Formats: sequence, structure tokens, C-alpha cells
Amino acid sequence: MNILAIESSCDDTGAAVVKDGREVLSNIVASQVPEHIIYGGVVPEIASRRHCESIYAVVKEALKAAKTDLSEIDAVAVTAAPGLIGALLVGVNFAKGLSYAQNKPLIPVHHLRSHVASNYISHTDLKPPFIALIVSGGHTHLVNVKNYTDYEVIGRTRDDAAGEAMDKAARMLGLPYPGGLNMDKTCAFGDKNKYKFPKPRVDGSEFDFSFSGMKTSVINLIHNMQQKNEEIDIENIGASYMHCVTKVLCEKTQAAINKYKSDKLVIAGGVSANSVLRSEIKSLCEKNKISLYMPELKYCGDNAAMVGAQGYYEFISGNKSGLKLNGIASLDIDSAVFG
Repeated sequence: MNILAIESSCDDTGAAVVKDGREVLSNIVASQVPEHIIYGGVVPEIASRRHCESIYAVVKEALKAAKTDLSEIDAVAVTAAPGLIGALLVGVNFAKGLSYAQNKPLIPVHHLRSHVASNYISHTDLKPPFIALIVSGGHTHLVNVKNYTDYEVIGRTRDDAAGEAMDKAARMLGLPYPGGLNMDKTCAFGDKNKYKFPKPRVDGSEFDFSFSGMKTSVINLIHNMQQKNEEIDIENIGASYMHCVTKVLCEKTQAAINKYKSDKLVIAGGVSANSVLRSEIKSLCEKNKISLYMPELKYCGDNAAMVGAQGYYEFISGNKSGLKLNGIASLDIDSAVFG
């Protein structure tokens, strides 16, 4: 089954052709990073406009690279939630038009489920059930993945996502957008033990995360250095901060693995590309004799191949939509109701 997939939830316009949920025939991404760098982050309206300008060419290129005609496409999958609403609507409406014009089934896909599904591409032997740690700029979740479309949220952030906390710290350190990526490149080999940051706990919620206090702590540290005219210790502050964020993620993940007695761990999302997290999670799994699945670096960020992978399983489960499909800015990963 060939699925044409479309992704436009934030600032990357993506289109891909995926066969049977596992084989990527093409995967095209038009990045907007160079444009958003000057603002230090994604500007939603600019992102939406660039999606409008790019989506036709990206879809056309994906079909060409896959050596596939629209007549050979069996269904159209699209990220419908969550994300920037203006950006989502560009992809959703384009997908609805294709679906209607070609008389193909339309499959709405949850963005976070897609990130988990990026591992189905990188690891063709992977099957649920497993525990998934989803870490991105907007989300931090621990999820019990019972099957391809049955998700149970174990824990989530109560405030900032881990990726957002890293981006903010990177910006305070004077590193360019995308902050988390550049902090990883610049600070990965600094002294991770030089600075200490608080590790907040959420009372009564063993698996929930909180990163706002940690973020405030690094901001105060940098402000104090600036007020004293001290040189900002970029490399060591960044290394210590990434180590602290990663330690919290690993401790919560360890607790979830123990409680659910899982022998498989999946990590996904943009922050799954972070070298410190990948190293620490690998050590955790080796220590506990847990099978670890991480997406290839090229599938960690937003892309349409992961949408096509999850779209295949959504289609099999009967999750299809019609022309009333709308984009939804916020939707829980355990919900398949797109309206």
C-alpha cells in the first residue's frame, strides 16, 4: 500500500511516499530554518505563508523521487494535530483537495504518534507493545504504546517541554536558533558537573515532568554573570544544563520501565537527536538489559515519512476522515477524534 503523506505542523513542509508503513520511497523536506533564525524562533504567520508557497512543489518532488504517479497512490495521510493551527491548515486543506480530486481515502494523523512511528522506518522489526519517551520542543511524554493505535499516557510535562527548556537556555547563552541543536554541537563536551540545577518533582505524579524551575535557574545564573561582568561560561553551562535535563528524563523513564515491566524502549521527537540524551538512554537500557530503539537522525525532526508510517496503521484500524477534517492545535496522543 502506497501512502502519500504530508506534514506541515510547524516550520518544515514535508511530503513523502511510504509503502506499507515501513519502506520510504521518498521523503522531501523544505526547511524554513534560515528565515526564522533572524527572529530567534518560529514566527507562526511566516511559517504558514511559506507552507503555502512550498507545499505544491514539495509534494510534486516527493512523487517524482518515488517514481510514483498519483494514480498509484492508495491513500493520502496528513498531520491534523497538534501544531501551529495556521501551518496545520495548509497541509490539511491540500491533503483534502488531493483526496477529493483523486478519490483517495484521507487519513488524519497525530503528530506525536508519527514521531513514535519514525522508529518503524528505522527498525523494521519493531512492534508494540513498548514504552515510548517522546521529547520535542513542544511536548514531553511518557507513553505506554499498547498497539499501533492504542496509546496510554503515563506522564507528561506540567509546564515547559524539555526541548523548549533547552531552546530557552541556548538563547540565553547567545546560541543561534535552533537553540537545542546548537547547544548540543557547542556544549556536548563541556564539564557536565560544573553547575548544578534543580530537578523539580511533581507531587503525587510519579511520571510527570516539570522543567520551568530548571529553566528559571539557568536564566538567573546567566543574568548574575552578566550583572557581574563575568564571561559567560557557555560550554560548561550548556553541558551541565543538558546533563540535568537528560537525567530527569532518564529517571522518569527508568521508573516507567520498572512499573510496566517493559523490555523495549522507544525514544522519539526532535530532542531524540540530542547526543547527550542518546548516550544516557543507551547506558540506561544496557544496564537494565532493555532493547532500545532510536530513530535515525534524519527522521528525528519533523518529516512526512513518519506521517506515512503511522498513517498506514491508522488506515488499517479504520481511522479515516472526509472533507470536514480540520486542523487541531492541541490534541492528546491517546485521542483519535479529529472531528
